[in-house]
This record gives sequence, structure tokens and C-alpha cells, in this order.
Amino acid sequence: MRPILCWFPFLLLLLHCHQRRYEYSALLAEAVTLPPLPVRPIPSSYQLSWQLGELALFLHFGMNTFTNSEWGTGHADPSLFNPEALDAKQWVRVAADAGFSKVILTAKHHDGFCLWPSAFTNYSIKSSPWRDGKGDVVAQLAAAAREAGIGLGLYLSPWDRHEPVYGRTTEYNEFYLGQMTELLTGYGEIKEVWLDGAKGKGEKNMEYLFEDWFSVIHQLQPSAVIFSDAGPDVRWVGDEAGVSAATCWSPFNTSLAGIGHTDSRYSSGGDPHGRDWVPPECDVSIRPGWFWHHSENPKSAQKLLDIFYKSAGRNCLLLLNVPPNSSGLISEEDISVLNEFAKLRKTIFSNNLAKNAIITASSTRGGKGNRIYNPYHVLEETVYSYWAPEPGQSYFAIYLNFQETVAFNVLQVQEPVQMGQRLINFHLDILHDGQWRRIASGTTVGYRRLLLFPIVKTEKLRFVIDKSKGDPLISYLGLHLDHVSAFPEHERNSSAKLNSSCIQLNMHNQSTYLSKAIM
Repeated sequence: MRPILCWFPFLLLLLHCHQRRYEYSALLAEAVTLPPLPVRPIPSSYQLSWQLGELALFLHFGMNTFTNSEWGTGHADPSLFNPEALDAKQWVRVAADAGFSKVILTAKHHDGFCLWPSAFTNYSIKSSPWRDGKGDVVAQLAAAAREAGIGLGLYLSPWDRHEPVYGRTTEYNEFYLGQMTELLTGYGEIKEVWLDGAKGKGEKNMEYLFEDWFSVIHQLQPSAVIFSDAGPDVRWVGDEAGVSAATCWSPFNTSLAGIGHTDSRYSSGGDPHGRDWVPPECDVSIRPGWFWHHSENPKSAQKLLDIFYKSAGRNCLLLLNVPPNSSGLISEEDISVLNEFAKLRKTIFSNNLAKNAIITASSTRGGKGNRIYNPYHVLEETVYSYWAPEPGQSYFAIYLNFQETVAFNVLQVQEPVQMGQRLINFHLDILHDGQWRRIASGTTVGYRRLLLFPIVKTEKLRFVIDKSKGDPLISYLGLHLDHVSAFPEHERNSSAKLNSSCIQLNMHNQSTYLSKAIM
């Protein structure tokens, strides 16, 4: 026994060295696993930052608030503007409490009235009785946003119904750039500059030098995105209902679009072959009008949730307009709806029912044990980690085994959009009586896709990518239960037809993989 005991410590040392060598080899294998190439176009850093914001609050406020109008004439007396209780901190607090990352103010609407004391016109708050003409709404909002850590955006209307030089190309473009420069150099960091092509019929012809404007904006605020009908950084979705097309691409061709005359269907759906990355923004008002009117009431929280599914749930940022009233405050009824809307989102989406599932995939880049691209990354709420399949595959799927029955009716999927938008078609199956039943299918994903369907129960499911530009990459996969939203009857019938037929695995090797992976 003695000789054996003498060798025992040495054997343990050899075993330990072998184990460390294995671990080192595994780490080395991960270290040399090359990342996938991006699929162009891809977002800039400031476009990606914009997308991560998810929700923004629009603040339509100005002379129209006091004249009970939507498009002012440009001739209303500045003495009408006197919001005695104005509190920009309240605006920002309401936005933050409801989960919005940014506020955008109409610094100048079509009537030309300015909410800052512009040196280029007297048609501004300096000619009003508010704070004896010494106030500055933009400055107050900028300070409040900065203090709360909320982003700030500004809307400067190209159409100006008050300015006398409007209609004279050189003079007005100089005037506009002068005002834009004031806004972009006097109020700190600006996250978004909002432009549009709105102009009433019969108004003066006017050539806007948009490319010059864009250059100046990017020069003065390098991290700001520019919104317009046609980009260049963020595009209008094509309607004011806050609804995107079900198939929605961030790629876009700016050469096929123009501010004020872009095809709404092209704006809504984007372009799978687009050369430019111009993600969509959905704007909609909480009230029937964009400015506050005493006779109007806000939409319900349930309606806002429906809009959320069809905007933020379709690869868009949702820009919700909540107009301050004539006292200078956001109305209590609007605040109540916003708080309920925030509560609904938290109730539904804060709990990912997939979080405790055993997750496997059809393949993993770098091999099954690779930790950089393994499928468990789809449970991490970030775009910066993701599952990637082994190159050269023709079948792409992620399998979830809950080990107990789980009920859900919402699928959430995200792509790491910094690597490009890839998914073209996908579907979700549940395992029922040993056979796969398709319960939902969709087209594009992008930053986020939400699919709502009738409640289903299962212990096992698979998420299948049917078609993709390059290898598909998935950064997040969530399953949620929504007891609030009504599922449309026509979609319920369509889903029932899908559920009535079992979707069988088509290839023998897929069936073999399934039996090993989750059965």
C-alpha cells in the first residue's frame, strides 16, 4: 500500500493539470471563435442610442395652446401667451415616471411663435407677459431634463406663417439656420432634431436647403439624430396613428424619399434592400389633437398598449404626444392614463416566463460549449450579447424546455441591430401530444418584435427562423402573459386554422436533433 500512497499526490497533481489544460483549451477555443460579419447597412452609434431609448414624449405647446387651434395663423397677439403655472420639471417628471427616455418640445410650430427669446424675431415669448418677457421655455425644459437624466429633443418647424422673408430662398434659409444655431448652441446636448414637410395649401412656394441644414445640425450636435419624412437618421413611419406596417425594415433608400412627398407605404415598411440605415419613428397624440384643447379627452391606457404593440413592437420608437395645458402643466387626466399605461407594460413585460427554461439551439457558433454565442444569451436584456448559429447551416431554431406547463400569449424577440437587421420570416411552435403545432408567425424583427396571440399552454416550444439575410442572430427571446389586450377575432380564426394542423419536422437530422435536445 505504501508505494501507492506515495504516488497518490502525484496522480492528483496530474489530474488537476489535465483539468486546467482542458479549461484553458476551451477558453482558447472561445477566444479564437471569430465574430460574425455585420449585414449592412448598420446603425451609427447615435442611431443605436436613439433606438435603445424606445419611448419618447412629444410636447406640443405654444400659441396654439391659448388660441384653441392646431395650425396657428402667425398673427395671434403674443400677449395671449401666459402659462402662469408653467413647470418644466413636472413635464420631465411625468415622462420619467411613465418610462419615457426623452422629451421633444415644439420650440417653434408653423405659426412662427418661438418658445425661446430668439434674436432673429420679436414673435416670441420675449413679447409676451409671461415672466415679464424674460422667460425661456426651452431653457427651463433643458435644465429639467438634464437634472433628471432625460434626453432632450427640439422641433423647429420649417414652415413659418409669421416670418416676412418666408418664400425667399436665400433669406429664409439663412433665417432658419440662424434660429437652429441658437437652439443647438445655447441649451446643452440635444438628442433629436425634429423636422417635417407640413405646409398648408396655397402657401408661398419655398425651397428648403435641407442638406445644408443637416450638415449644420450634425456639426453643432454630433450625437443628435435628425428626424424627417425621409431621414437622414430617423424616418417618419408615414401616419399619425402610431402604427407601423407589420413588416418593418430599418434599411431604407433616402434617394427614393423626399421630405413632404415620401410614399407612406415605403415609409411604413422600409426596404429590405435599402442602402441606408434609417429606422422608423411612430408619432401619435394621447388626445385627438396635437395641442391641448379643453374639450378633448385622452385615449385609454388600453388603447396606448395596443399602439405600443403596433409601434415599439414593430421595430419602431414610439413618440407619444402629451400636450401641456394653458396653465403650463400636463393635465391630471393625461398623467393618470400615462401611469396606468406604464403599469400595464410593467405587469406584462417585466416577467419573462422563459427565464428558467432549459435552452438549446440547432447549432452554436464555435461549437456547443461556446460561451460567447450560446443560446442562453437570449435571456439577457441587452443587444450586446446574442446567440449565433454555426456558419453554413440551413436550419435555425432555439428550443425551450420549461419542465412544467407555462401559459403565455405574447412573444418578444430582439435582434442585435448593431449587426444589421436580418430576420425575414420566423415562427413559433409548441409541442403538443408529441407533435409541433404552430401558434404564431411573423416577418421582420429588428430592435424588437412583439406578437400577440390567444393564450397557449405548453412545456416545450421552439422558435424557428425560416428565412434570414445571412446567419440569424437573436439577442432576446421573451414570453409573456397579457390579460388586458383583446385578440382580434379575424386573427383568432387564422390562428385556430394554424393550430388545427400539426407541423412535422421535415428532415431526419432535425428529428434526431429534437429527440436529443428536448424530448
